[in-house]
Amino acid sequence: MAAHMASTQKITTSSTAEYFSKNLQQVGFSSHTKAVLTTLKEAVDNALDACEENDILPEIRIEIEKLGAGSMKNAEQIRICVVDNGPGIDPDDVPKVFGEYLASSKFGRGRCTRGQQGIGISAATTWAQLTGGKGALIITKQKGMRKALKARVEVDIKNNKGTMKDKDMIDWDRPNGTSVEFIIDGRIQLNGEAGLMNYLLGTSLVNPHLTLHYKLPDPEIPETTIERVSKDFPKIPEAVEPHPHTMKLGEFIAHSHLFGKVKTSNWLGKGFSRVGPSVIQELIKTAGVKKAIFEKNVDQLDEAEFKSLYTGLQNLPLMAPSTSSVLSIGEESLSKSIQRLGAVDYFSVVTRKPTICDFKPVEVEVAIARLQVKTVEQDTPVQVLRFANRVPLQFDKSACAIYNSLTTVNWKAYGLVQPKESLPQGPYIVAVSVVSPFIKFKNASKETIDSSDELVEEIRRALMQAGQKLSKHIRREDKANELEEKIRHIEQFGPILVEGICRITKANDTRKEKARLGLMKLLGRDAQEAEKDLESASEKLEAHLVKTKKSETVEEVEA
Repeated sequence: MAAHMASTQKITTSSTAEYFSKNLQQVGFSSHTKAVLTTLKEAVDNALDACEENDILPEIRIEIEKLGAGSMKNAEQIRICVVDNGPGIDPDDVPKVFGEYLASSKFGRGRCTRGQQGIGISAATTWAQLTGGKGALIITKQKGMRKALKARVEVDIKNNKGTMKDKDMIDWDRPNGTSVEFIIDGRIQLNGEAGLMNYLLGTSLVNPHLTLHYKLPDPEIPETTIERVSKDFPKIPEAVEPHPHTMKLGEFIAHSHLFGKVKTSNWLGKGFSRVGPSVIQELIKTAGVKKAIFEKNVDQLDEAEFKSLYTGLQNLPLMAPSTSSVLSIGEESLSKSIQRLGAVDYFSVVTRKPTICDFKPVEVEVAIARLQVKTVEQDTPVQVLRFANRVPLQFDKSACAIYNSLTTVNWKAYGLVQPKESLPQGPYIVAVSVVSPFIKFKNASKETIDSSDELVEEIRRALMQAGQKLSKHIRREDKANELEEKIRHIEQFGPILVEGICRITKANDTRKEKARLGLMKLLGRDAQEAEKDLESASEKLEAHLVKTKKSETVEEVEA
């Protein structure tokens, strides 16, 4: 008995913040490199979502610099600052946004927004607090405010609350917006799949309406601005409730806790997609669920009653959820945006119609770009850009549904080189965007999309459609190259043939020149010759004008 009492005394409870502060590796802070990228991503996600929800074309400035050695082994002290032109934050909400876990208004909502878990930015504040000794430095200003709020936000880990320190009202040279700055331990990786450049490239690709300024700690990379290519706002649809067939029993019960003291019938109707009065009647008649359960408050149901409801819903053939809740970048906007990737000589873009995968509305978009860069070896795998709700995914690619889909497509059929069960090869960028209000990730850090047969097949179909467009272009190029090769052979031996015939027929030089011009016309080279003559004439005219202008200047000086 004493031993039992001793063991129970060791059992303690902890706040959400305390749990995550001890398990930050679960939310993207498992390495120094990931810490920098995760901190940046969370700040940018918040800025983009805030702008879009308030119909503001986003303009974001990113500054990253090294300050010296970090407090941890093999780490550097890194300053990350993200400034946006968003609506600003109410001063009373600042400690909740940056210092409280699961305080986000996006938590539990079925919307195609970037941050859906309410964990990220608070985790970044915690990491800064644990490794740099300070939390997040915030400057924010709403329209109508004469001065901006400046404060240091830290996480009260024991109580899962944000606290503000050094609060001050300052002059700020912008009418509205938010600046968030973290000083953390980390390491900067610029290039490669997990590099900062890849993140910036990907973010600009799936956000055509974004103007992005960035300054990185590399003297070879100048301060850069990527201008927006579209002024169209992405239309973020209204929130949608989850479908009962997507949940496990534990998730089903946990979902009820969000509703408190409401009748079970109201919870089912408001808390789920496709569960109306007719479904409740069917549960009573067909599934044998007791009518009294629906009259009870949901917080009064016991485990057996929850299980009865859950099992009944799983056995009913419910309608699939609506696909109106998904967000699309659009082929036109994506086509403009993909040209910001660099020197692209061809691209194909596909936006699939929204569909249902695993009882969840999903939309898949694919862009394939061929680069003009000659330094890329033909046997180098294509560069893959993965996105979930327009957020770049840069880790654990081999476990991702997007990667699995890519490797199962037969790219040889579309004119690309592909080793068995591997990525295709060549100077290509393949970007795949999956958008859904209920994306299932493999981990809390949202780095890789969980594979299911239905989702992999939907991504495969989008890739194959883009591949078909690409293969048509490659075939046209091959035919054009083949024709060009034949013409070059004729050009090589044609003049010899003309020379021989003229010699045999004893034709004069005028006849010989006509024969040469006729051959050029047959081969389609006469237009090229005319273009060369025109170009030469233009150069002579320009030189003449320059010479004339100089003469006039000399005469004016002498006069």
